[in-house]
Amino acid sequence: WQAESKSVALIVSGGYSVCTGALLNNTAQDGTPYFLTANHCLGGHNNWVFYFNHEAANCTQTTGPTNQSVSGSSLRASNGGSDFALLELSETPPESFDVQYAGWDRTDDETVTSAVGIHHPRGDVKKICFEDDEPYHDALGGTQVWWIDDWEDGVTEGGSSGSPLFDQNHRIIGQLFGGAAACQGPNNNNGQFDYYGRLGVSWNGNSSNRRLRDWLDPISTGAIALDGWPIGAELFQVDASASSIQGIEAVVCGSTVTPTFNLVNNGVTTLTSVTINYAINNGNTELFVWEGNLNQGQSTQISIPTIIVQNGTNNLYIEVVSPNGLTDEDNTNNSTNFSFNAVLEPTADIDIELILDDYGSETTWELSQDEVVIIEGGPYADDLDQTLVLETICLADGCYVFKIMDSYGDGICCGYGNGSYNIVNNGISVLTGGEFTDEDEDFFCVGDVNVTESDLANFNMFPNPALKDVHFTWNDQSNFQLVQVVNPLGQVLLEQNVNGMSNTTLKIDGLSSGWYAVRLISLDRLSSKTLFVR
Repeated sequence: WQAESKSVALIVSGGYSVCTGALLNNTAQDGTPYFLTANHCLGGHNNWVFYFNHEAANCTQTTGPTNQSVSGSSLRASNGGSDFALLELSETPPESFDVQYAGWDRTDDETVTSAVGIHHPRGDVKKICFEDDEPYHDALGGTQVWWIDDWEDGVTEGGSSGSPLFDQNHRIIGQLFGGAAACQGPNNNNGQFDYYGRLGVSWNGNSSNRRLRDWLDPISTGAIALDGWPIGAELFQVDASASSIQGIEAVVCGSTVTPTFNLVNNGVTTLTSVTINYAINNGNTELFVWEGNLNQGQSTQISIPTIIVQNGTNNLYIEVVSPNGLTDEDNTNNSTNFSFNAVLEPTADIDIELILDDYGSETTWELSQDEVVIIEGGPYADDLDQTLVLETICLADGCYVFKIMDSYGDGICCGYGNGSYNIVNNGISVLTGGEFTDEDEDFFCVGDVNVTESDLANFNMFPNPALKDVHFTWNDQSNFQLVQVVNPLGQVLLEQNVNGMSNTTLKIDGLSSGWYAVRLISLDRLSSKTLFVR
């Protein structure tokens, strides 16, 4: 692991250790000093100092060189959804530092057989730890992670945050988000867990400032894995790649799309022809042949014939094969795919209006239905208080959840600017807010959703949205006999007798996330309200 070790650096601010991170290779293999660390480490990164090769000759020594450093960086991308931050150092580490730009793997497949972490625990000289078992996917507070049950050898501590997690192929698959592992116990390992934000999740996002692909694949090769540079770099004679599907909105309003994709010659030999296969929703594969002239590193936009889509979720798959009539020497970058939603039903235009505060880099949001994210946004640039961000999308009839998050935990109003959000349905505001801590979540409905609120809904219900319990109160004259929870199909899922009572509590933790009608029934009337279960 000596080559990979040369990519890892200690982050220091004001004389104090902050976190750890690592240099990353990019498909141009040009030595651009991109540096991966954790999103939760951010703050004052313009003044960070990055110490390379701060390590000792053996495990007992506690001091190492501090004369190989770079000061300052610029934030290129970050996202709390996988807790990553990608910086570009203010200068390229000089040749005398002998640094390595680590390789990476974005496949995000649970086929990793073992893992290694290289880090600076509590600002100490560089350390290494080994996980001999398979790390696996998990989610923690909305963040998608690799989970390490227990390190077999070595352990992390505070200050290790942001450090790289390598797979068995010596490629980075994530960066340290957190955990309970600590240097305690008889073997200096407390046997506890760690979790790392997943690079495969970090790869994609709605904009270049919240994803990795624009920076780590600047020539749009579509590579799913890349070895380190300069040690381990490999070039192929014949290598065509497909990437960057464009021309499709995140939510398509209509029955057809006419996409394009980026064809790249990632090989040494000039590319003059390639066969292009494409399919929508695992249907019949169509193909056509491109002919042209692409030198090494060059790319061109290829148009795909108009495709008919289905209502709901769609997936477009594109593959390039037979470059110059030969076998492609690197098949890891031959295919690309793009998932999107299409709405063929009657729709409503929804405006998502976001007023930023001073720290837009802390703000992210998402709109989902049935726990599937439809569109997301952020993070944004800082120092843009009162700047309007507007997203307009079409939505079919139904109920949707809007969730906004602040990575610092102080919302978007009103300590550092006066930010706010406003969801507008056909000119009518249906959700507003801005004052919260870590996150705020609420729902709204579009069109006829078959659950209506009665004018006679003379009872109180709280909280709403609810997680485990819902409390009800009403006056004695209501004479309610029964409380029911009903799904949109009219099926009664929960029922409780309340005859002679003026309040009750209903446990709803067995219900799936979504919206329901709550009915309170007396001898002569029915009162209802809409409940959202988180």
